[in-house]
Amino acid sequence: MPKIKNIIAREILDSRGNPTIETRVLLDNGLSAKASVPSGASTGIHEAVELRDHDNKRYGGLGVLTAIKNVEDKIAPKLAGMEISEQEKIDNAMIKLDGTKNKSHLGANAILSVSLAGARAGALALGVELYEYIEKNYKLQITNYKLPTPCFNIFNGGKHADTNLDFQEFMIIPILATSFKEKVRMGAEIFHVLGEILKKAGYDTDVGSEGGYAPDIVSSIQAIELIMAAIIKAGFKPGEQIALGVDVGSSQLYNKIDGKYIFKLDKSSYTSATLAGLYHEWFRKYPLIYLEDGLAEDDWSGWQKLNKELGAEIMLVGDDLFATNLDRLRQGLKEGAANAILIKPNQVGTLSETMACVKLAKQHNYKIIVSHRSGETADDFIADLAVAVGADYIKAGSLSRGERVVKYNRLMEIEENLK
Repeated sequence: MPKIKNIIAREILDSRGNPTIETRVLLDNGLSAKASVPSGASTGIHEAVELRDHDNKRYGGLGVLTAIKNVEDKIAPKLAGMEISEQEKIDNAMIKLDGTKNKSHLGANAILSVSLAGARAGALALGVELYEYIEKNYKLQITNYKLPTPCFNIFNGGKHADTNLDFQEFMIIPILATSFKEKVRMGAEIFHVLGEILKKAGYDTDVGSEGGYAPDIVSSIQAIELIMAAIIKAGFKPGEQIALGVDVGSSQLYNKIDGKYIFKLDKSSYTSATLAGLYHEWFRKYPLIYLEDGLAEDDWSGWQKLNKELGAEIMLVGDDLFATNLDRLRQGLKEGAANAILIKPNQVGTLSETMACVKLAKQHNYKIIVSHRSGETADDFIADLAVAVGADYIKAGSLSRGERVVKYNRLMEIEENLK
């Protein structure tokens, strides 16, 4: 197999106009591949550290020149001469070089950019699709590749939009369709009908960070009702063809002092138990199958109770709860805290650690949801990752904004290749 000859990096902009890192791995046979990494708006406290320059003279302190220097001056010399197919050795070498638990020395953004670009270069060297390369490299033993079901975030709130909505995401999930391509069509048609409904009602149809509408509406219930109306008007049946999903982003609403969840929109507050009661009401009233970050990232007892009450009926997805972190997932399994996990490579910082988390979750029959971040790039790596791991679902945003749609377009391409 070809070996790593050099690694170069540069500063690019993400979808919010903030700097991020793009890295290219060059092989000794002349081939090369690149990858860029995203950034989150609502980052959990247990995520690996994204290295920023903190130089207020550039990009308000958000520059990534230090991360780039780390790639070129520290990581590149360490990895030079390593076989590109040895992904785990490459990742472990960077983890060891960093020497911290949260990758705060070299930066998770620097390390991940090399890790993902390396995987791409490995696939290129072997002449196989990226999803095939990942699956075989990590011995997942998937005999028939499948496409994940998309969760389209068509209403953006919380930290994903400049709006009064407390909840971060309101999603539509096509559950009855013959192909991924059909699911995209269904989602796009509902998205456009929702825009027409909002416009007719006098609401703003500007979109948020993830491409979903971001109007100032009176409540989360109104958001759900508007989506239900759009589903029906578009000619689909709620609960039969289209289900709903919600990302509450509860860690952003949690007051650690009194243990209450504060909803700014209607000035209401909830305990873990009363909030679980609210979710139960919603589950009875609406075709809700997906609840993400329903409670705060360290509210373990609340999660445990929520899973006992609703876990048999609905996907209880841990994002901030797990942070794609093996130790956090082990604790969740021990506590019985959820039944599904969101997978975001940049939460942990290497492809290998991401895959370790996926493997453990799959062993315990957790649903796997591969996810983007709010500050995205045009990189479509997560589309291949979702297919490689046999993910049940993928979150890549709404049906607008190029950095979102590129992931769905790649998945449709993969679907065509698999025919």
